[in-house]
Amino acid sequence: MIIKKLALAVLLGTLGANVQAAQEFQVEDIEVKGLQRVALGAALTHIPFNVGDSLNEFRISQSIKALYKSGHFNDIRVYRDGNRLVYRVRERETIADIIFEGNSDLKDEQLTESLDGSNIRVGETLDRTVISGIEMGLEDFYHSVGKYSANVTTKITHLPRNRVNLEFNFVEGDAAAIKQINIVGNEVFSDAEILDKIELTFDSPWWNFMAQDRYQKQTLQGDMETINSYYLDRGYLRFKVDSTQVSMTPDKQGVYIALNVTEGETYKVSEVDFIGDMAGFESTIRAINPIQADELYNGAEVTYTEEVISKFLGRYGYAYPKVVTIPEINDEDHTVKLSISVDPGKRIYVNKVNFTGNHVTSDAVLRREMRQMEGAWLSNNMVEHSKSRLSRLPYLETVEFETKQLPNEDDLVDVDFTVKEQPSGSFTAGIGYGSQTKLSLNAGIQQNNFLGTGNRLGFNINTNTYSKSVSVSYTDPYFTVDAVSLGGQVYFNEYDAGQANMVEYNNKTFGLGLNWGFPVNEYLRVNFGVGWKYNQISQLEAYEQIQQFYDIYADPNDPDGQLEFKTLDLNAGLSRSTLNRGTFPTAGSQQTLSYKMTSPKSDLQYFKLNYDSKHYFPLTRNQKWSVLTRLQLGYANGYGDVNGHDQLLPFWENFRAGGADTLRGFENNTVGPRAIYRYPTKIPSTPDPTGTSTGCCLGSDHDAIETSRRSVGGNAIALAGLELIVPTPFLDESYSNSVRTSLFVDIGNVWDTEFNPDDYRDLDPKEFEKIVDYSDPTRYRSSAGLSIQWLSPMGPMIFSFAKSLREEEDDDTAFFSFNIGKTF
Repeated sequence: MIIKKLALAVLLGTLGANVQAAQEFQVEDIEVKGLQRVALGAALTHIPFNVGDSLNEFRISQSIKALYKSGHFNDIRVYRDGNRLVYRVRERETIADIIFEGNSDLKDEQLTESLDGSNIRVGETLDRTVISGIEMGLEDFYHSVGKYSANVTTKITHLPRNRVNLEFNFVEGDAAAIKQINIVGNEVFSDAEILDKIELTFDSPWWNFMAQDRYQKQTLQGDMETINSYYLDRGYLRFKVDSTQVSMTPDKQGVYIALNVTEGETYKVSEVDFIGDMAGFESTIRAINPIQADELYNGAEVTYTEEVISKFLGRYGYAYPKVVTIPEINDEDHTVKLSISVDPGKRIYVNKVNFTGNHVTSDAVLRREMRQMEGAWLSNNMVEHSKSRLSRLPYLETVEFETKQLPNEDDLVDVDFTVKEQPSGSFTAGIGYGSQTKLSLNAGIQQNNFLGTGNRLGFNINTNTYSKSVSVSYTDPYFTVDAVSLGGQVYFNEYDAGQANMVEYNNKTFGLGLNWGFPVNEYLRVNFGVGWKYNQISQLEAYEQIQQFYDIYADPNDPDGQLEFKTLDLNAGLSRSTLNRGTFPTAGSQQTLSYKMTSPKSDLQYFKLNYDSKHYFPLTRNQKWSVLTRLQLGYANGYGDVNGHDQLLPFWENFRAGGADTLRGFENNTVGPRAIYRYPTKIPSTPDPTGTSTGCCLGSDHDAIETSRRSVGGNAIALAGLELIVPTPFLDESYSNSVRTSLFVDIGNVWDTEFNPDDYRDLDPKEFEKIVDYSDPTRYRSSAGLSIQWLSPMGPMIFSFAKSLREEEDDDTAFFSFNIGKTF
């Protein structure tokens, strides 16, 4: 009995209780003291008996456990006053604030999310027992990335009303540097060959700042997989990494890594067999198998074969096939028989296709891009294709999907697409500063997803130093259910070429047009259009290249009068796009071939041919790094004749280059041929009776030549560009789809194939030396620089910093330009 009482006393003492009697008694009252935040009723619900119940020591100890289990109390003591029970409790503190100090590798958001998983959050009670575990877990993370000297401590500051502040202090330190990596047991491949394939390195030169010379446990594990795959892909089926040793220097600032490997022998494939159910596609599956007998075993090829077969079956509704390669290794003759087991599983059908996140765009607009139909079998190819089509819509920023199996249905799924919209309307504006144009401004409005219909509406009133325009356009990309598009526009433009860095002339244009587009396949469209246009040319500054055009169309009786032209334009084009996104793509390509000509009955007869191409090549799996190549080629000229003269390309239809859309680093429209002025040389004549001498001209060989600083454009253009798209530094991940940074090189030229320098052979040799051969396509310009593009709520913004690499004499360069509303 004494031992029993002693044991009970120890138990009650451990639980913080002090009970005066060991016999059963009938409780007459229960009192809880020390409550502040917890209500009395809430505390009593955790006590497993009521007034009037018979109690003993065991039931009282159970009540203490129940109160601790509620999570509200740090300390509980029980006293007996006659037949009354008194609980004296100390509540857990409430967390008033959580502070992080000294952390850089782990962001505050990551830490808050981690603590939230342990119920450590503002407004909750503090469970001190989990603090030490959190500290150890954080230190383990730092050790895994090589920061062995890292330390995490928690400071608890008590506040009034039983509240506390939690402050986590981090001493991260530097990751341990890799002093050496040794490969032990390799004979076939040297250390250098193996180390060249992995990420971790050591003894890197100072300029190789991308080198991974800091130890990280996860990276080492990945490198071991890389080495294993390297051997398996070359037939070493028995290769294995026997052990790994990581030794730390005494100061914890460096590590030595040793990998012990067994290479084994190479194995050849003796036979490839297929077993299981191939859902009626056996001949096709055997045909797409790339593995052949008598070849070296290749692990990558085996994995590729499994993926190809799985994707093939997925196209026909077998969404969850199991394809496993079973090797039968013969160590005597170093061969392996591969048995590829195929289990297609059940054919899966789509119940519904759902969309979320489209707050503006209607479901019907998204649904018309679907290639995966409801009621049809689930095809991974069609679902991915549907995602690609949605991603190419310019008003969607991101598109994700997942398939969800219906409860109690093993052959039905819902396909749920989650989209994130981006601004589809834009207030287009621009500002730029250059050595010649100084400050320029423009403004306008565009809506690419009008009222969520996916239709494009444009109402633009633009004005800047050289152009004033008004236009209204509307395009329905799904005028028919077969994706035949229909659009139209009406526009007016007044253009002052002199203010646009070109030779002086004014051009007032009024026009209207219709266009149609027809899909050829999923990626290719053909477009047709017709338009009527009226041009009025005035204040034309005469120069050599325009003289022939002026002589044909000017009124001899009114040489200073306006020129007026009416034309009927016919357009045709092909466009192809495999881009992965409509805005800021990172993979795929886009090509456009367009042809425009005026009808034979128009006042002017000419044609224009243009080709644009863009290719995106992702450099990393996450496509944060990509390479963009750009190419634009164009040629235009007149056709037919008028009044015995060959038709010419109107000078206002010339190609131009320079500026953000063509050659960055050069002023807008300044690259290309320039105006040539030819002045006759006069000598004084005999004065008339009034004393006036009009002078007379010498022969054309004495004419003087001047070249303008302003461009007149040309009928041929070739532009190319190379851009390295990089992650934007210091930018939160959530903005990665709306901001793009790239390093670029631009190169190109505009020239005039109709220009003939021999036309000026009659000049004095000194004057002839001033003539530049504007028909020479090799007089290219180039530049390099940095571009930052931001898809802002007002529209796309482009900031460009460029330095010319090759320029011609008197070229106008522009180091910085800033535009809003330009096309990416």
